[in-house]
Amino acid sequence: MKILGVDPSLRSTGFGLIATAGDECSAVEYGEIKNPPGVLPSRCLVKIGDVITGLIDKHQPEVMAIEGLVYVQNTRIAFTLGQVRGVIIAAAARYGLEIYEYAPRKVKQSVTGLGGAGKLQVAQMVKAQLGLPTAPPPDAADALAIAISHAQQCRGIQLKSLKPI
Repeated sequence: MKILGVDPSLRSTGFGLIATAGDECSAVEYGEIKNPPGVLPSRCLVKIGDVITGLIDKHQPEVMAIEGLVYVQNTRIAFTLGQVRGVIIAAAARYGLEIYEYAPRKVKQSVTGLGGAGKLQVAQMVKAQLGLPTAPPPDAADALAIAISHAQQCRGIQLKSLKPI
């Protein structure tokens, strides 16, 4: 199974595509969709949608796992994050992918064993679990961790069933 993990952000959306075979996971492609501060938010959304669509076209994943909503004190940031998530979710839904969301703490707990792990810890564990030569960039590592978390959920004993969004 191929799983596309996405860590949404207007300026640096992380993506990570993994392939699973039994208990083994391997990285297929990963990176960050960078949008400089001077680019209008509307143009950032188009670029994010285009890159995600291109990844889906190229790799044909069966599933997308995306970071769930996080608590933010600034409503403007929350609205922007919601717009980014909407573009990404719509792109995946257009291709018929099943879409699941995971809370950041759950992802960190799944990958590192610590729900409050820092970005460096997540990147190092992703590197080790996927056998990468170097740690991925921070947002790409988070996206790969989201994909790994979904893979673990699919093969583990589930106390409550996964619900696609």
